[in-house]
Amino acid sequence: MVNKKKRLELGLLSEDDLFLFTDYYELTSGKCNFDHGVNNIITETYFFREIPKHLGSYIVAAGLEQLIAYIEVLNRGLSKKHREWLEKVAGKDLTKEFLDYLENFKFKGDIYAVPEGTPVFPNEPVINITGPSIDVQLLETYLLNVINFESLVATKASRIVYAAKGKNVFYSPRTVVDFGARRAHGRDAAVLAARAAYIGGFDGTSLVIAAMKWGIPFVGTIPHKFIEERYRETKSFNETELQAFMEYAESFPHNTVLLVDTYDTIEGIKNAIKVGLELKKRGYKLAGIRLDSGDPIELSKIARKMLDGAGLTDAKIIASDRLDEFIIEYALSQGAPIDGFGVGTKLVTGANYDSLTKEGGISALDGIFKLAETSDETGRMIPTTKFTSSLGKATLPGKKQVWRRIKNGQFIEDIITLWDEEVEDAKPLLVPIMIKGEIVYDFPSLEEVRRYCVEQLAALPEKYRRIRNSETYPVKISEKLMKLRDEMFERFKKEYFSS
Repeated sequence: MVNKKKRLELGLLSEDDLFLFTDYYELTSGKCNFDHGVNNIITETYFFREIPKHLGSYIVAAGLEQLIAYIEVLNRGLSKKHREWLEKVAGKDLTKEFLDYLENFKFKGDIYAVPEGTPVFPNEPVINITGPSIDVQLLETYLLNVINFESLVATKASRIVYAAKGKNVFYSPRTVVDFGARRAHGRDAAVLAARAAYIGGFDGTSLVIAAMKWGIPFVGTIPHKFIEERYRETKSFNETELQAFMEYAESFPHNTVLLVDTYDTIEGIKNAIKVGLELKKRGYKLAGIRLDSGDPIELSKIARKMLDGAGLTDAKIIASDRLDEFIIEYALSQGAPIDGFGVGTKLVTGANYDSLTKEGGISALDGIFKLAETSDETGRMIPTTKFTSSLGKATLPGKKQVWRRIKNGQFIEDIITLWDEEVEDAKPLLVPIMIKGEIVYDFPSLEEVRRYCVEQLAALPEKYRRIRNSETYPVKISEKLMKLRDEMFERFKKEYFSS
């Protein structure tokens, strides 16, 4: 029997819910530290060790605004509702005193980070967070979730844009838009992917709520269903397709883009031309056609010839259907006269995959958040590091800065240093975002972040931006930092491996 009283759960998170957007071990380890008075000042650093194989040689940093907004939500403290739930299900683990601490949570630490849209490289510090140990570790799960995902998608987007537009993004006549909501790994992923894609240089999104939330231009044409639902047994497929096209043009004469591959692409183009000529009589123009299947190279060439032959030279050709930077680059290299691309699945999943060679791996940015320094009993900050039996997964010790050398408007090299070092003729990348819990950074608009990202990537030499076979960007480690790392590793070896 159907229980009609059961409340159906949409699965949306309220802002209060975000306090529990954390792995349970952040709470248990935090509670243990609380019990033993271990809430010393620490610095943790976000960085990544490597870039997925098919995503080039750089990562576009993104998601910082969402991280800081999250901290502002945490500063409201653990809600009564969520405290009661924890008391009910985890009362043996989490004491009243620790829950009181969470209820009165206020982040009072410092955050330094690279601005969103900055290209960064393996092992470079991207975010430094300094504060009480319990407070900093509460940020870890959300930080990794949002920074890893948005940076992955922004990077993928920048590569797709580079393949479609080249280096001079703002001067290219081609457009690239996000069609990925229906293939994204969840609702939040779709909304954040649209934002990250815009940072990476995309021109718009098909997702209406993302357009509203972020101020991104929105686009849309028609689905195959719109054409199919007009089919009747008493009419031909071709007739009903033309009917659908005509009706759409009547409703949107100012922006008619027609999907031409529902039945037969060539016949669909012919029907689009009929509509275009009718629009022309009324003083309008056919905005374009969309190809969503078949060979985009061959079909776009045929379509361009047919449209131009009919005098519809202004009509654009838009391609979609499982596109990525590899397919786009190849299609344009073969002279495909495509004016715009709608990219979905490969964008919003940050696909670590080459659609031409069919090679790929896990689509994820494996960014990590590791302890860099901790305070001793006197309050002095001392460097920490993680070791294994080899240096492969060791972390660079201490709080760090990264400096970028630029010559003639082009990036030359980066140098990772300890925080108190300075590098001549170089620019420090990590800037103050929060000091003593107060925001000191003037967050730019998304449009400003997008422009900054495009300009930053234009300063990255093309040998590091190539879609295939890009070179490794030079990242150096200062002598002082190398010496500290080696000294700590020698100490580690003596303790664990001396016989």
